[in-house]
Amino acid sequence: MRRIVNILVWALVLFLVPTTAMAAADGTAISGLGIGAGLAVGMAGLGCGIGQGLTAGNTTAGIARNPGAAGAMFTNFILGMVLIESIAIYGLVIAFLLQGQTGL
Repeated sequence: MRRIVNILVWALVLFLVPTTAMAAADGTAISGLGIGAGLAVGMAGLGCGIGQGLTAGNTTAGIARNPGAAGAMFTNFILGMVLIESIAIYGLVIAFLLQGQTGL
C-alpha cells in the first residue's frame, strides 16, 4: 500500500510542477506542450539508449562466437546504430517544434 501511495505522490509531483513552472505572468498556463517536448526527448533518448545497448551487446557476443563474421557484423552494427540514432534526432526535432509552439 505504501508503494502505491508513493507512486501516486510522485506522479502528482511530476504533473503539477511543470505546469506551475510554465505559468505565464497573467495567470494563464501553457497547456501540455512543454511537457510533451520534454517527454519527446526523454522517451526518444531512453528508447535509443536501450536499443544501442542491446545492439552493441549482441554484436559483441556474435563477434566473440564467430570472429570470421566480424566484418559483416560490424557493417550491420554501424547501420543499425545510425538508424537508432535517427530516432533520437526525430525526438529532438519534435521537441523543438513543440517548444516553438509554446512561445518560450
